[in-house]
Amino acid sequence: MNRDELRQLQQPLKDRYREDPDAAVITLRASGELDGEGIACSVQTGRALVEAGLHPATGGTGALACSGDMLLEALVACAGVTLRSVATSLELPVTGSVRAEGDLDFRGTLAVDREAPVGFRSIRLVFDLEHDLDEEQLATLMKLTERYCVVYQTLTGGTPVEVVVS
Repeated sequence: MNRDELRQLQQPLKDRYREDPDAAVITLRASGELDGEGIACSVQTGRALVEAGLHPATGGTGALACSGDMLLEALVACAGVTLRSVATSLELPVTGSVRAEGDLDFRGTLAVDREAPVGFRSIRLVFDLEHDLDEEQLATLMKLTERYCVVYQTLTGGTPVEVVVS
């Protein structure tokens, strides 16, 4: 896809959202079914069914997807798509790869140590890019990628999460 094709796709949406800001507010949903046997949850991704379970560090076999891995995968996917979209829009030729690494202390998850945090201590989002961009172009690409990546902004912004039991 080139810049003109991207603009042609997005311009009607941008116009609609400027005219009707409420039309731009969409609720995304994910759901899962708690399996009757074992410690697992089947999650419908929209493309496939993913069965999530315990990480090997918490007693899992490694045969099921780990939700922590899925979080990092969502970050990589979003950052990669956002970077490609920004690069296309700015007509900057860039290829390469994106990866995310996160550090967890499973003592918190397993209630071994109340002082150990539950969740990621830190996450590193790494871009291994192949390009001929100058420093300013690269800085702009990365600044805009960070700014418009939904998952990155959600993680770094401390978005409130409400728990509802029905």
